[in-house]
Amino acid sequence: MVKYGLDYTRCRWILPLLLGIGVIFGIIALAGRGWLESQTLPYVQRASLWESCRRAAGGEWMCESLMGYAWGRAAAATYLVGFILLVICFALAIIAFAIDTLRFNFIRGIGGLLFVAAVFSIMGLVIYPVKFSTEIEMTGVNMFSWAYGFGWTTAIMEICLGFFFCCLPNYEDQVLGNVKPTYFYSSP
Repeated sequence: MVKYGLDYTRCRWILPLLLGIGVIFGIIALAGRGWLESQTLPYVQRASLWESCRRAAGGEWMCESLMGYAWGRAAAATYLVGFILLVICFALAIIAFAIDTLRFNFIRGIGGLLFVAAVFSIMGLVIYPVKFSTEIEMTGVNMFSWAYGFGWTTAIMEICLGFFFCCLPNYEDQVLGNVKPTYFYSSP
């Protein structure tokens, strides 16, 4: 990394920073009410990971908990387990990168744990729309919206960061500056 003008001491916090952004996106997905929304008039349907709301004739929203359905509990539990694993990976990454002598085998374990978190997150993100669209009566044209998109963004970040964390130990000597750079230009 030094060869291209990037100093390791400045760049060592990029991966934990990206994990922190993934945690923020996961919080938005868990707390957001925009997993499903009506796309066209009349706007009568909205749902989150936790509840489904329908607008009554008087204009008030009537909400029903999705935790009464087995698939609702399964989708929430699997996505929540994936999020908890992501938070654990974030804490472990901060610990790993704060140590002056970086433990590269420890970093590969974080990458493996990120892949497990991605599997749980994707399971929840697949269970939700399949079972929601078959078991909940929907009115009009509906779309899976912004909070559901944040959930997928979190899952994609878990996969990509898992690859980065698993591949980083392969370049241990280059990262720590133990390899002399080779130059392709030779003076006459």
